[in-house]
Amino acid sequence: MTKSAMVICSVFGLFSAAFASGPPRELTLWRHQTGTNEMQASADQVTRFNQSQQKWKVVVESLPQASYTESITAAALARQLPCILGVDQPTVPNFAWSGFLQPLFPLLAPATYQGLSVGGRGMYQNQLYSVGPFDVALTLFTRHSILERYQIRVPTLSSPWTKEEFDYALQRLKASGEFAYPFDINTGWGDEWPSYGWAPLMQSFGADLIDRSNYVEAEGILNSPEAVAFAEWLSQLVEFGLIDRRPADSQGFINGRTAIHYTGSWSVRQYQQAFGEDLAILPVPDMGHGPVIGGGSWQWAITTSCQAPDGAAAFIDFVMQPEEIALFSKSTGFIPTKSSAAELTANYNIEGQWRIFYEFTKRYTVNRPATPAYAIISASFAKAMRDTLDGGEPQEELDMAVDNIERSIYNNRGFGFSLPQE
Repeated sequence: MTKSAMVICSVFGLFSAAFASGPPRELTLWRHQTGTNEMQASADQVTRFNQSQQKWKVVVESLPQASYTESITAAALARQLPCILGVDQPTVPNFAWSGFLQPLFPLLAPATYQGLSVGGRGMYQNQLYSVGPFDVALTLFTRHSILERYQIRVPTLSSPWTKEEFDYALQRLKASGEFAYPFDINTGWGDEWPSYGWAPLMQSFGADLIDRSNYVEAEGILNSPEAVAFAEWLSQLVEFGLIDRRPADSQGFINGRTAIHYTGSWSVRQYQQAFGEDLAILPVPDMGHGPVIGGGSWQWAITTSCQAPDGAAAFIDFVMQPEEIALFSKSTGFIPTKSSAAELTANYNIEGQWRIFYEFTKRYTVNRPATPAYAIISASFAKAMRDTLDGGEPQEELDMAVDNIERSIYNNRGFGFSLPQE
């Protein structure tokens, strides 16, 4: 090699080295603002990812949760979506249908989505659009001393209360005179709670929010005899004084006004502090068609605006490793969406104090309908249930909900699903 050739090669080598060691490419990530522990755990994950390699740098922007969906829609219209997007699992089908998100297959490593729980996936049209490291579980909280005092059987994973047993327990607790209202189903909560919290009980009756074989028909499903039976049962809870229609606060169980609280696993730390070993964590009842709980929480997706989807996928692959999920669970208390991650945690491993919640998610989860129509489904169902609690006639309320849902689906040409032939 000539001297001049050696100089050229040397210069080229220096240039290549400088290029290779240049600054990492920035990837913008949006997430909603939430509790301090979760925000810090998420920030720590971003820091660990950025330090783990030199090709990518994730930059986080947190937005208020109340206006989060509107911010995403506005950014999409202005073609200013970030690369990585935190999404609430029920909104995923609408964002995918609207063209905001791109499918995650084959971007993600197979290990990222293999073994993921039902609640850890965001689907639309049988394609995966989001994955999440955590979930929560619906449960019944009560006290062992209460069940023993009134000779009520302790339900188990393999043998939850039947509807008849559950009704008997509530009536016995009411008759005792010890509790103003024996049961609390959070009638004062709004937003997504009726659909997330109450629809699973209706599904356990044998009904559903929509026909999941086509996602365009609610007639005969949401207003079926099983759905009406559930709504009548809900109405009777108010009529017979078993629940408080308008509670002053959410402290009825803590303060002894109620005996059984139907809520989420997010309350376990507060209740353990209050009751210690007397706290009983019970499975939801089997109202005739098996116990059901809702699934799906905040997850990660890649937008169609992302110019570096391989970088976004690298970040998601990183945070969905079992070790990362376990660290996130340790900080937040949330339920891991992978069994391999659960085994790395103190609370959710096979001997963990909260293992039962993991079992609930594994055995009972039914995700909310994977359709862009979910927003109108949720709002219509919530209105029907609230009006029923206020004395409305169950069949009429559910019929109106069905009409509202199917009208919206028709006006939106099926939201990507085929409408029935006229």
